[in-house]
Amino acid sequence: MELTFKRLENVKELRALREKLKKEHQENDAHRVRVCCGTACQATGSNKLIKEFEAEAKKKQVPLEIVKTGCQGFCQRGPVVIQDPQETFYQKVKVPDVAGIFSESVLRGLPYRKQLYREDSLADPNVAVGDIPFYKKQKRLALHRNGVVDPCNIYDAVREEGYEGLAKVLTDHKPDEVIDIVKKSGLRGRGGAGFPAGLKWEHTKKSGAKVKAVVCNGDEGDPGAFMDRSLMEGDPHSVLEGMIINAYAIGAQHGYLYVRHEYPLAVKNLGIAIEQARALGLLGKNILGSGLDFDCEIKEGAGAFVCGESTALVASIEGQRGMPRPRPPRLSEAAGGLWGMPTNLNNVETFANVPTIFTKGLDYYLSIGTEKSKGTKVFALTGKIKNTGLIEVPMGITLREIIFDIGGGMLNPEKEFKAVQTGGPSGGCIPAQFLDLKVDFDTLATVGSIMGSGGMVVMDEDDCMVDVAKYFLSFTKSESCGKCPPCRVGTWQMYELLDKITSGGGEEGDIDKLEKLGKLIVAGSLCGLGNSAPNPVLSTIKYFREEYEEHVRDKFCRAKRCQGLGIFRILPEHCILCGLCKTACAFDAVVELRDRFYIDQDYCTKCKACYGVCPTQAIVVEKGGAHVKAGK
Repeated sequence: MELTFKRLENVKELRALREKLKKEHQENDAHRVRVCCGTACQATGSNKLIKEFEAEAKKKQVPLEIVKTGCQGFCQRGPVVIQDPQETFYQKVKVPDVAGIFSESVLRGLPYRKQLYREDSLADPNVAVGDIPFYKKQKRLALHRNGVVDPCNIYDAVREEGYEGLAKVLTDHKPDEVIDIVKKSGLRGRGGAGFPAGLKWEHTKKSGAKVKAVVCNGDEGDPGAFMDRSLMEGDPHSVLEGMIINAYAIGAQHGYLYVRHEYPLAVKNLGIAIEQARALGLLGKNILGSGLDFDCEIKEGAGAFVCGESTALVASIEGQRGMPRPRPPRLSEAAGGLWGMPTNLNNVETFANVPTIFTKGLDYYLSIGTEKSKGTKVFALTGKIKNTGLIEVPMGITLREIIFDIGGGMLNPEKEFKAVQTGGPSGGCIPAQFLDLKVDFDTLATVGSIMGSGGMVVMDEDDCMVDVAKYFLSFTKSESCGKCPPCRVGTWQMYELLDKITSGGGEEGDIDKLEKLGKLIVAGSLCGLGNSAPNPVLSTIKYFREEYEEHVRDKFCRAKRCQGLGIFRILPEHCILCGLCKTACAFDAVVELRDRFYIDQDYCTKCKACYGVCPTQAIVVEKGGAHVKAGK
């Protein structure tokens, strides 16, 4: 159904519209299902489910409202369908399941048991979303409309308190008061640095220039991260509202959303949201009759990780190569801002938090989080864990609660938790001894990690920490812009040392060289990429040094991840004489005797081909030593 729009002339009309929409929503006698249409669920077939629901409703001639929501968070169980008003949660729904959900759950109010969420700890399998352990300890502020509204329908957002924070700002507060409230809220930038948002706003306001800009950083480049993407896809109006409030507070007229080109759904939904906000008079000239003139446009980035750094991002918007520059001048000053305008830059999640401070009130926001880290944080929870997905938790929650209560524990219950990497490729690896550590900006820093933008990767005993450090460093060295030698040369040298160690060529002193190089890069790099790139290496050396020493001294990888390390042997008592190891070996190292196989160490290249194909785990990897032919 095509939406029609009438410009809202003032706050009173906005609130009248909200009441009208709420009443219509309550009186709507159509059945309702919410289908997750985030990128992950679309990839597993949610668009096909929508067509099937439409076909079922037409066939049975029953009115059905299908809400195409953003990410519901529980990506591990997608495609996700939630049937209202009971909020019954259906997981991994396929096209053949739609008829059953429609006839049993939608029409009769009974659970369609085949695709219900189930867990041993739940006595009643017919649970609502809020009863599921994955959601129970979450606290949704930035994501509170994700999974509830259609991101391409501004009326859904308005009905669910969208732009009410802006309304309160325009009617109840002067610009300086808005900045003061944001400062008192303790809101810190969610892009990684954790700088107080209110102080940044205040500095931009004090520039004295008449023309200013607001920039939203949607250049989320961390491997496996999808926090900002999900917000832009699922609730773009929360981001726009935060930007408009910022513009009012600092006196800005121009807004830019910098989004990487690899996020096509986010770009599409943001574009629709901007057009609809303009049509309702929430963007453009004289917003809600307040005299505020502010408009936004989208700038697509080419996907360089370094463009997440503020000065590189601004250079990219201006059409220059995305490379950081020294500060001062800061973006908040005319000489350093976008096209000579004093510029306030925050990331997507930071802006999405702003409306809640004014809608719910300062006291409400201050009641969540820790003393120095207020509010919540959105994480992309991934790795060797049962429940992966998008989560939002209050600051101060422990790693144990996230990993074992929300995440459901280790994917393989027989494997021990080993470490969790927080903060993306620039973060640190935190070992099991710190599982009860509180998750906030300052506490994570005490153990050598960072909050970062919100990546969280869980690892078990089968992960090699040297290989993990090498993986993350390979990313940051490739993404270095090359402007400053400590980052350009130093990360490459660190990677070469790690490659040497994981290939069996490590020498005494290499670990010390890695530490020395890492500290020099942190101290000498121009921007945040270089300042934090050595973190995965330095933290793994600090907490898992024995693994590095095994790689160097014993030529052994306890996780069996690194090629070129260890002595490969065949255990006769486990071997079933299938011959797969001999077939897989390209170097004729596997020798066949009348009653057994053995590996000739003079020919073995430690390529792991035999180890990978053995069906009975008869091939073992032992610590290095003298090459002895097995069985002789």
